Amino acid sequence: MKVELERLADRAAAEGLLDVAYATVDSPFGPLLVASTPRGLVRVSLPAYDPEETLEDLAARISPRVLEAPARLDAVRRQLDDYFEGRLHEFDLRLDWRLSKDFRLRALRAIDRIPYGQTRSYTQIARSAGSVRAVRAAGTACGANPIPIVVPCHRVLRRDGALGGYGGGLPMKQALLELEGVGDA
Repeated sequence: MKVELERLADRAAAEGLLDVAYATVDSPFGPLLVASTPRGLVRVSLPAYDPEETLEDLAARISPRVLEAPARLDAVRRQLDDYFEGRLHEFDLRLDWRLSKDFRLRALRAIDRIPYGQTRSYTQIARSAGSVRAVRAAGTACGANPIPIVVPCHRVLRRDGALGGYGGGLPMKQALLELEGVGDA
């Protein structure tokens, strides 16, 4: 069955019928759904989210030509595995940013530059995105991040050092920070 799915995905891609490839990745927190387009990784859906809803959203916002194609996401899956094992400190993946725009995109690009094991405040992200007073909007950008973990919104904290929020839940945010060796996470 798996070989047949891969053959179908290859044929669909060859015929220009595969716009979004997806796969599931095991993580310490539960299964992640990852999706890519020819431009790059477009979505990482955390275990707290319904995979079917994620696929429906991708079909509506990008293309209805969505197909499970694990081989097309091997590099993503390998890098996520290495990250969770503590062997990878910087992802080397092409990203498709099309699900974000304007201030949210600028904020996510600022978040993407936060080094492994470091944190920034929502205020710092707002400033880096070009609007020092848009602290709540920086938080909203984190909450709407379509590529969490890879675009490390878990590294963004409240100004007082408190965790703030996280789409995967605060225990997951805490665990990711601890994985990266962030003190007092």
